[in-house]
Amino acid sequence: MALNTLEFHVKIDAGTKSVDAPTHFGVVGSGDMEVIMEPKDLKGAVAVKIVTPVSGFDELWKRVIETFASETMLGDVQLEINDNNATPAVVLLRLRQAFAEATSD
Repeated sequence: MALNTLEFHVKIDAGTKSVDAPTHFGVVGSGDMEVIMEPKDLKGAVAVKIVTPVSGFDELWKRVIETFASETMLGDVQLEINDNNATPAVVLLRLRQAFAEATSD
């Protein structure tokens, strides 16, 4: 099975919040994914790398990440997602869980 790698930057216009420390959340398994978040000086942006067996959903992935970054005010974070056919709802759930784990609020 060939894997598809997506890479892009997302930046929201409002103030941003980074993560406190590198965080790993989730497990790559059937219908699931893992999230790795690391604080990094990206001038307020989020650098995203997604590895997934699914192709053709680049714009959907970007919209999901933009939604997440906007709702959490996320910035200055390197975000890596290793996906195994997770649905958009599971993607947002895992991102929210990892963010909660990675921040002290």
